[in-house]
Amino acid sequence: MHLTPTEMDRLIIFTAAELARRRRAKGWKLTHPEALAIICDEMHEAARGGAAYEAVVEVGRRALTTNDVMDGVPELIGTVKIECLFGDGMRVLHVEQPIRAAAKAGSREGAG
Repeated sequence: MHLTPTEMDRLIIFTAAELARRRRAKGWKLTHPEALAIICDEMHEAARGGAAYEAVVEVGRRALTTNDVMDGVPELIGTVKIECLFGDGMRVLHVEQPIRAAAKAGSREGAG
């Protein structure tokens, strides 16, 4: 099997994201590379699944909260710039501050 550099990068992101998901399932806080891998993998999957550009950006913004990551990680991930495959080809996406603050107890965030 011969993979392009882009395909190799995608497999590395996927593998790192799966490891990060396993660690998060154990209740562990994620490191910078683990958090970045999950954000990027979720965005890749949304784009590959046919989501629109803005929907993929929103997936990146909703992948993690401050409760999921170690202290300092949200500040380390200021901007995510990633190239995703859409139905019409590869497009570059930018997500600013993708790790959102965790909802406070009694908050109406997510209520609908």
